[in-house]
Amino acid sequence: MGIHLEEMCRQAHEARIKVGMLDTEIKNRTLCKAADALLAHEQDILAANAKDVENGKANHMPQGLLDRLTLNHERLLGMADGLRQIAGLNDPIGEVLSMKKRPNGLIIGKRRVPIGVIGIIFEARPNVTSDAFGLCFKSGNCAILKGGSDAIHSNIAIVSVMQEALREMDIPTGALSLIESTDRETTNAFMKMKQYVDLLIPRGGKGLIQSVVNNATIPVIETGTGNCHVYVDESADFDMALAIIKNAKTQRIGVCNACESIVVHRKIAKEFLPKLYEVLKENEVELRGDSYALECLGADKPLVKEAVEEDWGTEYLDYIMSVKIVDNVDEAIAHINKYNTSHSDAIVTKDYDVAQKFLDEVDSACVYVNASTRFSDGNEFGFGAEIGISTQKLHARGPMGLEALTSYKYIIYGSGQVRP
Repeated sequence: MGIHLEEMCRQAHEARIKVGMLDTEIKNRTLCKAADALLAHEQDILAANAKDVENGKANHMPQGLLDRLTLNHERLLGMADGLRQIAGLNDPIGEVLSMKKRPNGLIIGKRRVPIGVIGIIFEARPNVTSDAFGLCFKSGNCAILKGGSDAIHSNIAIVSVMQEALREMDIPTGALSLIESTDRETTNAFMKMKQYVDLLIPRGGKGLIQSVVNNATIPVIETGTGNCHVYVDESADFDMALAIIKNAKTQRIGVCNACESIVVHRKIAKEFLPKLYEVLKENEVELRGDSYALECLGADKPLVKEAVEEDWGTEYLDYIMSVKIVDNVDEAIAHINKYNTSHSDAIVTKDYDVAQKFLDEVDSACVYVNASTRFSDGNEFGFGAEIGISTQKLHARGPMGLEALTSYKYIIYGSGQVRP
């Protein structure tokens, strides 16, 4: 596999200049063709996905991960629509970010350019396959995809469809590649192809992300796991808080922007927590609380358990939430900053000053006032499909759309100047 992998990376590296120079209209037509092809080959893709789902069930895959793995007609429509949305977005390539004239007459400009070759290593999320292709291609990059064994049949089927659209438009084959080997040795070798690959983006659980960050010789954008919090302040509207928490937790439990941890002001805990229990009981959400939360909830209830230290920092991806009681917003912020994953955190409050303090001091990529953390998504932010949600601060942060997949170069116009 080593020779084949290196050849694949070399082809992408060679194709990067031509792909980076493609006309916007060509890129948009290709993306629309790919969207049409997804739906034209729906039965083939769903049949391949059914094999992966069947294997996942046989291997006792957790429900949250199984949900991420599963494709259906609606999700395929969403994937196709995502490609069309990307086609409709402004092309960032070639944008001149600045142009200044120096005292010596040199005109120095800053222009947006593709990164080059981007590797995406991801787990059981077959929709990532089309999202990654669309965003990399529109931003002038070649993509090399490395999915997990859990979604291998789905990924092969989807990439085959994407490559068909590329061939029809006479785009170099190196624009999109899939590493079909699922063994760890191939993944480790891919992470060290620095001579061909410019950037790695891992998408998946904490174990995968840390493995890539720790072992890659290629620069990595760390897309994070999501221990997302909702803090219910003493001035919060209860109905609003209950609706936000229910949405953030139960709409989809297997996604990184789902809420995993609740923080509640002590002054309202006795009144608010029983109401929260009743709302979440409909979905059998287990609440793991500190001593005062247990007192407010009733420790004898079947869905209430005592929290341990590990609970405060856990991304459950399940119908479980931790509940922490605090005395003020400062304590809430300190707790969140200690245990969060710098992904998405929210406050529910009527107090403007408290809201602003929360926005200023919570160290996360996305910080919300009176809204669900589930909005941390490239589509919801108007970026089209996203490549991931970066929880680091260099070079991108939060939902990553087209601009996050670009770099820049300086272009300098002279008239014979030499440095004295």
